[in-house]
Amino acid sequence: MIEIPDLPTFDDVLVAAARIAAAVHRTPVHTCRTLDSMTGSRLFLKCENLQKVGAFKARGACNAVLSLSDTEASHGVATHSSGNHAAALAFAAGLRGIPAHVVMPSNSRAVKKAAVTGYGARVLECEPTLAARESMLAEVVRNTGAVFIHPYNDPRVMAGQGTAALELLAEAGPLDAILTPVGGGGLLSGTCLAAAGVSPGTAVWGTEPAGADDAFRSLQQGRLVPSLDPRTIADGLRTSLGERTFAIIRQHVRGIVTVSEQSIVMAMRLVWERAKLIIEPSSAVPLAALLERKLDLGGQRVGIILSGGNVDLEELPWATKTD
Repeated sequence: MIEIPDLPTFDDVLVAAARIAAAVHRTPVHTCRTLDSMTGSRLFLKCENLQKVGAFKARGACNAVLSLSDTEASHGVATHSSGNHAAALAFAAGLRGIPAHVVMPSNSRAVKKAAVTGYGARVLECEPTLAARESMLAEVVRNTGAVFIHPYNDPRVMAGQGTAALELLAEAGPLDAILTPVGGGGLLSGTCLAAAGVSPGTAVWGTEPAGADDAFRSLQQGRLVPSLDPRTIADGLRTSLGERTFAIIRQHVRGIVTVSEQSIVMAMRLVWERAKLIIEPSSAVPLAALLERKLDLGGQRVGIILSGGNVDLEELPWATKTD
């Protein structure tokens, strides 16, 4: 196996938890008897939809930004993102009082751009291709000296994301399993590290849309398989795994299962209606896996990390459009 440098450890998750404690919410853990009855499991919902910036991404971004030396931080931070990481990095930079430069594709939703600028970041638009994003980011870093904070394939980010599972296990007690969605793998890899350190008997499962199943295929083939044409309503899960996140996932995760678009929408609506929690499609994927019976966890105590709640209310997947 190829040695991957700079992989985070459980100790890094513990350090991250102390570092970001004053910067992020210790989000609640909710239960719902209706969902328990429908899945046959005792569910514990870690509500990262109620986190700062509306997503778990605040944890990793804050850990990365707050861990910078004064010299590194003096030039600010930069990234490319059209989603929650963009807002999270802008938020974290604001806490540190340093500039944030965020490259966003020109087709990003206006509401997302507004959120990023609202946290004080400088938004630079580019063509909606990965090559354009990376090219503009390189130029920004070259011109400003800003530190690039990768959305997920960064050990500081991965360790920060693991703090959600750390809190979940502390509050819910021993769990038989924890389920998370998986896109780039920052949340899943961090969860693996936290569970391995606190509760080695807890099985960690990744859940993924069938239309964006690169993590499932990567684990099956034992090598990184990129996501070339992801098609899913869960826009936060269209990203491919990174080499660092894959290395941790490959070592610790029990497995990855995929779910249909229909079940994602159904699970999202159920959480809105029955648990009274606003979640985005990506957050619904773990529950969808249980509703589809992709995992046999009947009678078990199961943690689910609801990864975020940033929803465009004009584009609800169950809304009926009229002329």
